[in-house]
Amino acid sequence: MTERIGVYPGTFDPITLGHIDIIRRGVHLVDRLVIGVTTNPSKEPMFSLSERLAMVRREVAGLADGKIQVIEFNSLLMDFAESQGASMIIRGLRAVADFEYEFQMAGMNQQLNDDIETVFLMAGVSLQPIASRLVKEIARYGGSIDKFVTPLVAADVRRHLEGEAGA
Repeated sequence: MTERIGVYPGTFDPITLGHIDIIRRGVHLVDRLVIGVTTNPSKEPMFSLSERLAMVRREVAGLADGKIQVIEFNSLLMDFAESQGASMIIRGLRAVADFEYEFQMAGMNQQLNDDIETVFLMAGVSLQPIASRLVKEIARYGGSIDKFVTPLVAADVRRHLEGEAGA
């Protein structure tokens, strides 16, 4: 039987409880889940690619004993998914605005390779408002992000912001 491989792509800047929720649920759909950490040219990341890779690896360690792999990619998502032997791309949805964008992306990806299916998972109700962009904005203005990220990620964000202030 062929191994079912799923790809969950994102910038994870930083990884949030919403991301972790999708990872926990998505890993049950596949034999192996590849978390692809990338850089979006339209976003200015708070953390470097190597910092984000380390953060994601730390946060998913022990979630699914050997079923999760975290790697970087800098290519078209479909090219990355093909290179991993994936049969599905897992995407999280928070709201209608996400759906419109993701629906368009799924359609474009299907045109590139209709053998790789896009699977949408709804974020848990309490996690739906969480977005990395908003987590960073709250933290920059001194607000608490403890409800949105793990304690270690919150500490990473605080350290990073303290480093910016000292620069």
